[in-house]
Amino acid sequence: MKQRVSALLREKFGREVVLEKPRDRSFGHFATPIAFSMAKELRESPMKIAEELAASFDASDIFSNVASIKGYLNFHLSENFLNEYASWALVNPSEFAKQDKKEKILLEFVSANPTGPLHIGHARGAVYGDTLYRLAKHLGYDITAEYYVNDAGNQIDLLGLSIQLYGRENILKESVEYPESYYRGDYLAPLARDAMKVFGNEIFHDESRQKELALWAKDGVMELIKNDLADANIFFDTFVYESTLYDDWDRVMAKMGEGIYKKDDKVFIASSQKDDDADRVVVREDGRPTYLAGDIVYHNQKFERGYDHYINIWGADHHGYIARVKAAVEFLGYDSSKLEVQLSQMVSLLKDGEPYKMSKRAGNVILMSDIVEEIGADALRFIFASKRSDTALEFDLSEFKKQDSSNPIFYIQYAHARIKTIISKSNFSEDEIMSASLKDLDEAADILMFDALLLPEIIDDAFSSRQVQKLPEYLKALAASLHKFYYDCRIIGTENEAKLLKLLMLVGLSLRTGLSLMGIKAKDYMTKEED
Repeated sequence: MKQRVSALLREKFGREVVLEKPRDRSFGHFATPIAFSMAKELRESPMKIAEELAASFDASDIFSNVASIKGYLNFHLSENFLNEYASWALVNPSEFAKQDKKEKILLEFVSANPTGPLHIGHARGAVYGDTLYRLAKHLGYDITAEYYVNDAGNQIDLLGLSIQLYGRENILKESVEYPESYYRGDYLAPLARDAMKVFGNEIFHDESRQKELALWAKDGVMELIKNDLADANIFFDTFVYESTLYDDWDRVMAKMGEGIYKKDDKVFIASSQKDDDADRVVVREDGRPTYLAGDIVYHNQKFERGYDHYINIWGADHHGYIARVKAAVEFLGYDSSKLEVQLSQMVSLLKDGEPYKMSKRAGNVILMSDIVEEIGADALRFIFASKRSDTALEFDLSEFKKQDSSNPIFYIQYAHARIKTIISKSNFSEDEIMSASLKDLDEAADILMFDALLLPEIIDDAFSSRQVQKLPEYLKALAASLHKFYYDCRIIGTENEAKLLKLLMLVGLSLRTGLSLMGIKAKDYMTKEED
């Protein structure tokens, strides 16, 4: 709706027009402050300009009324337009709220080191990234979801050591002296057992084979990670492994030109020339590349693939890392404004008001798989998408296990199931319901129809602003409107039954489409435990 109105006004006024929703519904469906922006150039009062603009509109298929209110231009959409749009949506449910944006985007997210299962910090970025991905797909963007596997460097070497220590203590029953840094958790058990079958007992004692063991084991850890993601309905189009990039090292460093230099046997990137606080080490004295080195080669590879835009989702602790990566992109000869970094803040978990206990299986973190097992993937996804990703999130698991209206995901699912139940009680066929007109609705029904038809604007706004929480906020509000309408309005057995059922079908379509874009399947009925 908004796109159609915007296009019409753009053509009429020859400029982009800001559209808002009036707080007072009686003022119309949309309003624009265009008269205020024109006041200075025309040297007239906004109210006079708005009155003249309102008078310039003839009757149209879209507007039933255009009025000037306190300098704003207010638009009432026509019953014909709303009825036709709603009917089209119900006949073409898979096309509802879709667009054709065409821009080519590479979205990189999660990218956790393949050294252990995903924890809840990873889960938040995973849900945020996957929701953005789903929104973009629906809007017609050519978007690729990518996972960058950091399978090189010290953290991978440490995986080999950790498996050796676990095997010596738990399989060979030897006394082990643990170093300050190592990975722990029961996930190491199957890796150690399989390592013994593949390499023999000696692999647990041979320090020279730690890297070999680690490179073998990281594939097993990646399967764990992929399984954790799949359990939350998250999948990737491509995986890029850091270890495959270093064959291109010399060529990429040559492309950096004067962006890198050598000092004190180290190689630096001159990132302070590009708004970073200081120059950063790329290669250490002993010749080992830093974490940043891999990112430089990776981002060169990204840009050489020729996308229009690049989005990275990183943990909030990587905030200071943005400037140095953008500096590298500039030195490589690319436009760093095409690289966008979104940050995902940490999560604090409670259970019945108390801090949630760390997982024994993971050693010292809360596993994503534990939370999925506790409250289900739908609740996990809803929670992590329901607040801005760059703000801290705290929630109590027990609240999302409740089967009542205090649990927002239950509340929304119940709205969808309620619609299905009401329709099942009608004697009208689906064809009879679909052929009913949505004209001449009362005010409450008209408002509910307009709210249901707002989904396309919500999806567009949620993606373009990168604020995916706008979608669950909308779904909660729409579910609340549906529940209120159900209690306030008798439907079955009334003369308007068919048209009201068609209205409910429209609301159901918006709920179902919105949930699917959050990776959640709408329920057609609630089990007895949920009633």
